[in-house]
Amino acid sequence: MPTILAVDDSASMRQMVSFTLKNAGYDVTQAVDGQEAYEKASQQDFDLVLTDQNMPRLDGIGLTKKLREHPKFKATPILILTTESGDQMKQAGKAAGATGWLVKPFDPAKLIDVIGRVLR
Repeated sequence: MPTILAVDDSASMRQMVSFTLKNAGYDVTQAVDGQEAYEKASQQDFDLVLTDQNMPRLDGIGLTKKLREHPKFKATPILILTTESGDQMKQAGKAAGATGWLVKPFDPAKLIDVIGRVLR
């Protein structure tokens, strides 16, 4: 069962994402911001990271950069799930090493489809 690190400062969004992923058969670990996510990622392996962009302490792009510097996360898929939809922000995510960019509100079926494709 693939493990996913779900990162969002919104408790309701973390619950929705977690519920969607668990129902699809994934093991989910939650983090409230990029800093907590990085600490958890340092102690555990994840098959995929799904992160919000706008968070306190460490945002999604900052988390992506830090994870990409860590040898065990060089090839791990990192998806940014955010309300941000501007091209400049998407380019910054890509430059940081993000695998993909999804815009909230998310369609649960589409989220599961995208995750399934990047985990293949």
